Amino acid sequence: AAVAAAVLFAGCSAIGKLAHLEVGPDYARPTVEPPAEFRGQVAPAEAASIADLPWWKVFGDPVLQRLIGEAVENNYDLQTAVARVEQFRAQVGVAASELYPQVGYEGQAQRGKTFVPIGTTGNLTSNVFAGLLQVAWELDVWGRIRRSTEAAHANFLASEDAQRGVLLILVSDVATAYFRLLELDRQLEIARTSGKTYRRTLDLFTQRYEGGKDTKISTSRAEASLASSLATVAVLEREILQQENAINQLRGADPGPIARGTPLTAQAMPATPPGLTTDLLQRRPDIMQAEHGMVSANAEIGVAIASFFPTIGLSALYGGESPKIGDIVKNSFSVWNVAGNVSGPIFQGGRLLEEYHAQKAFWDETVARYRGTIIQAFRETSDALAAQAKLVEQRAAQERQVAALGQAVELSLLRYRTGLANYFEVLEAEQQLYPAEDALAQAQRDQLLAVVGLYKALGGGWQTNAQQPQVARHSGRNP
Repeated sequence: AAVAAAVLFAGCSAIGKLAHLEVGPDYARPTVEPPAEFRGQVAPAEAASIADLPWWKVFGDPVLQRLIGEAVENNYDLQTAVARVEQFRAQVGVAASELYPQVGYEGQAQRGKTFVPIGTTGNLTSNVFAGLLQVAWELDVWGRIRRSTEAAHANFLASEDAQRGVLLILVSDVATAYFRLLELDRQLEIARTSGKTYRRTLDLFTQRYEGGKDTKISTSRAEASLASSLATVAVLEREILQQENAINQLRGADPGPIARGTPLTAQAMPATPPGLTTDLLQRRPDIMQAEHGMVSANAEIGVAIASFFPTIGLSALYGGESPKIGDIVKNSFSVWNVAGNVSGPIFQGGRLLEEYHAQKAFWDETVARYRGTIIQAFRETSDALAAQAKLVEQRAAQERQVAALGQAVELSLLRYRTGLANYFEVLEAEQQLYPAEDALAQAQRDQLLAVVGLYKALGGGWQTNAQQPQVARHSGRNP
């Protein structure tokens, strides 16, 4: 047994030293020329970026930070992504296992009767018991197994990037949903305030109508405005409940109320430097995922090429065979075998060649996807920067509009009480004020969402995986 094992592994080692060839192309990243600066950025380019911040430092609202933390811990989409990473991690081990000798065992117990035509014994009954150890080793002369392992490892890294993408989307979705909830709160406050105002207006018009100083049409119009505001309140209360349920789903929690932190109008706007354009290629998880897809596709080309070459392997068998089960281990081995084998294709009907062409085409597909993802990333970043810049102007203009309309309502009511204006002037001023306040609330929300969008477009939090809660960093180990 010792001699057979020595011959086997000495032969494996000798041939293994020659197994340094890896057929197929080595991976090289396609050339990409990013623009010198992001379109829409205001300040000069600098290395610092909002994407360098962890998500809990972007906004100072403690309630939002807690909601995001709970979502990172409990969200089921993120847990699914984490489990998928573990699947791909295991596949790396599966692919790499073929580099090592495959050792197995076999046991056999057999009893049979054989007809013997010569002699007087008649039929012969026999027992056979055997215990065998088997060793097989494919020598990776052409690098097929190593290329396959390389592809599996790239797929594992791509799954990690996909998980980081899910995390980034989750953080963005929670922040977006929270700011939308704050906006609904503000709109509900406006609707209730308008309802009180319309109630006072209706009371005023009713008093003047009952005193013979006004017509029924004024009270009817005021009553219609009041009913409209009450209907808006009901709609907003329903939307708030549904928005709270949506946030709870992101948190992996049952429906229920959501706490509020800083009101919409008091939310601070953080500084948002975009950083350098070249850094975007290393920050965005979808870009990194697309690149690892290229690495995998390139390695699979090597696997396809290696299929044209012969497979070289060594095998050995050692064991005992005896008509009595106890004699298998008592006596020296009675069954052994050491062999080398070579097998390869001769004619496959063009299958191997077509598989190679298919893999080359898939490589071209991954390159196109990679470049398309980069174009999309720069577009999303530019859109977010443009939104930030223009929303500042929009909000300032709408604040002036709301202030002017508020003054117009006060003046129209004063003129109405003194008889210098009719009810149309009062209602028109009120009906213009409250939609303008709603529009201002939407602009305030959109400013916050533009920050969220920029953080997401830049691949925010890319350096903070080690600080993430357990569910988000679980798959950060090296394979």
